[in-house]
Amino acid sequence: MSGTAKTKARLEVRQAKLKDVREIADLVSRAYVDLPPYTLGEIRGQLNNYRDGCFVAKLDGQIVGYCASMRLSENVAFSNHTWDEVTGNGFGSRHDPTGDWLYGYEMCVDPKVRGTRLGRRLYEERRSLAERLDLAGIVFGGRMPGLANAMRRKRNNAEGPQDYLDKVIDNKIHDPVLRFQLANGFEPQGILQNYLPEDKKSKAFAVRMVWRNPYVDSDAPRKHRLPRDVESVRIATCQLQARAVSGFDEFMRHVEYFVDVAADYESDFILFPELFTLMLLSAEEKELSPIEAIEALSRYTPKIRQKLSEMALSYNINIIGGSHPTRMDDGDIHNVAYVCLRDGSIHAQEKIHPTPNEAYWWNIKGGDSIDAIPTDCGPIGVLICYDSEFPELARRLVDEGARIIFVPFCTDSRQGYMRVRYCAQARAIENQCFTVLSGNVGNLPNVANMDIQYAQSCILTPCDFPFARDGIAAEASENVETLTISDVNLADLSWARAEGTVRNLADRRFDLYQIEWDKRVGQVSPRIGEAESEAAAQDTQPTGPRTPGGG
Repeated sequence: MSGTAKTKARLEVRQAKLKDVREIADLVSRAYVDLPPYTLGEIRGQLNNYRDGCFVAKLDGQIVGYCASMRLSENVAFSNHTWDEVTGNGFGSRHDPTGDWLYGYEMCVDPKVRGTRLGRRLYEERRSLAERLDLAGIVFGGRMPGLANAMRRKRNNAEGPQDYLDKVIDNKIHDPVLRFQLANGFEPQGILQNYLPEDKKSKAFAVRMVWRNPYVDSDAPRKHRLPRDVESVRIATCQLQARAVSGFDEFMRHVEYFVDVAADYESDFILFPELFTLMLLSAEEKELSPIEAIEALSRYTPKIRQKLSEMALSYNINIIGGSHPTRMDDGDIHNVAYVCLRDGSIHAQEKIHPTPNEAYWWNIKGGDSIDAIPTDCGPIGVLICYDSEFPELARRLVDEGARIIFVPFCTDSRQGYMRVRYCAQARAIENQCFTVLSGNVGNLPNVANMDIQYAQSCILTPCDFPFARDGIAAEASENVETLTISDVNLADLSWARAEGTVRNLADRRFDLYQIEWDKRVGQVSPRIGEAESEAAAQDTQPTGPRTPGGG
């Protein structure tokens, strides 16, 4: 190699991407060996809620550093809070796009790369972001990892967190984390109690550390306003007529007709109803028992996935394939929505709550996981019929960043339909998101569960000034096969969440209540946040233990 030949850069520090989620989760597990890891959903939420504040460091192609931050108002950032409260249980869902402070809540560096100053570099990205946005500064809850030992010592001990902090400032006690923060322009402003109960070394205490942006006049009145942008998405919901078909090909021709029409109108999404594949049972030579019917339908699963995916690609549209009974690897039958995106990827969302009727007649079991699905129009969620009547599920999807929730349903009466409709409208209001409903109409006399159908498919909005007066962007006529199409502006959701008449997401009382998901099925687990990993603390200078900036 000649002396002037260029070599590829080994280190890259950049904004985090959704494709990094699994690597970030692996990194956090390595950095915090004594603490429960993040779930993939939590990390997706952090990125979806404020990707500008999340950075990764890659060394030789591997992610070895990660930091996460969000914008908050001064009132929230400087209140007495816990890590769970301020982060929305780890999802970063309390991000306020009009907030004047950058709040750091995660910083970790792989223990194997100490001495490369990666933590410092990640922190510099945060500082640059705060300066670029003219924010007032950066704030976080910093660890006190030597506190527990100092309170146990007989000599040169600490009587409590404030005494410990004072002695660190006076150089009577050495704390690598706090010393680094102080040396880099951060000022302590009070002790946060019970900030992170899992942080035993700090006895759950943290120091509120503050860096003030020197380029901003702190005395001048400041108001960050969110511009009323346009982020238009076109949605089609198909109210599908149940009809007898001769076989799979005829069934798919009916489905493809509506995909074709929606694509002609340049729709970004089309939603089909729950159990829309039940009409395939009309092609059977005899009426089947529930168990036989499930077996017959389950055999179609690979072909349905393939055909929907092919249509999504060829028609350039994202298809939410209603739902289809599917036999899982463990032998159980689940009711599954297949989401086939126009990039060729296929996602599956199982119904979490089977209705009593489904459980009794079809022996359908509930799934164990609910997560937002990334699309080219941003994250979306799917709640199959009855699931829309459980507010915890929609809240999780929105915490992960979903702004549109699709609700395929199958109801036989107006009462059943109205339960789904009213609950979907409530989910749109309380989560400040759009909900899209699609149902079956008509009947198939010889197919169980398709005797009669009632539907009025619709696209629902929050109830505030940017949206339709009655919270209905569009709705179909009752019990008529049709395609209903409407444009929605996702930017209106961002505006409403930050500056709307009511702000349901921002005004949640995390100090009073929270949803705790069972971590055994991949849900929420406690995390150590701006309490940086020990590797991050020891990473900034090869000559001794130091810590990068908070978060």
